[in-house]
Amino acid sequence: MGSSEAVSRVLKVVPISVAVVSAAPEDVLVTFSLGSCVGVSIWDRVHRRGGLIHCMLPTAKVGHTTSGAVEVSKYVDSGVSQLLQDLYDLGSRPESLEIKVVGGASPLKNVDGLRIGDRNVAMLRKLLWKNGLLLAAERVGGTEARTMWLEIGSGRVLIRSGNHEETI
Repeated sequence: MGSSEAVSRVLKVVPISVAVVSAAPEDVLVTFSLGSCVGVSIWDRVHRRGGLIHCMLPTAKVGHTTSGAVEVSKYVDSGVSQLLQDLYDLGSRPESLEIKVVGGASPLKNVDGLRIGDRNVAMLRKLLWKNGLLLAAERVGGTEARTMWLEIGSGRVLIRSGNHEETI
C-alpha cells in the first residue's frame, strides 16, 4: 500500500462480556485471553462492517434474566444473537455475513470438568445452525489462550497464540 493509501488504524479493545460493532474501515477490534471463552467475529463483506464479541459461558441459567448489554454479551446464545440483530438492524443480510470463532480451549487441561470451552463452541454451532448460518473459519480447542483481531475495512481476522500468529 502506498503512503497516500495508508489508513490510520484505530484499535478498539473488546473486553470480556462485551460486543462491539463498527462500520469504520480504520477500526481494528481486538479481544484478549480467549481461553475457554469464545471470540466471535461477524463481518458483512457487502457493507464492510462487522462486530466482535467475547462470550464467557454458553447460555444463561434457566430463570436468569439477561438485561443490560454486559449480561446479554456474557453468554453465547444471547450475545451472538444480539450481535447478529445489531448487524441486521444496520441493513446486513445473512448471506453477506462471514462468521469466525476463536477460543473454546481447555487451558486448565483435566481440571475443567465442566468443559466450558467445548460447550461454548457447541452452543455457537447450534445457534448458527438454527439461523441457517455457517462458520467461515474456526480456531478452537487446545489448551492455549488466544488473542483475536478483526479488521473492519478488510474483514481479515488475525489470531495470536504464544509465538504463533495466523490469519483466518
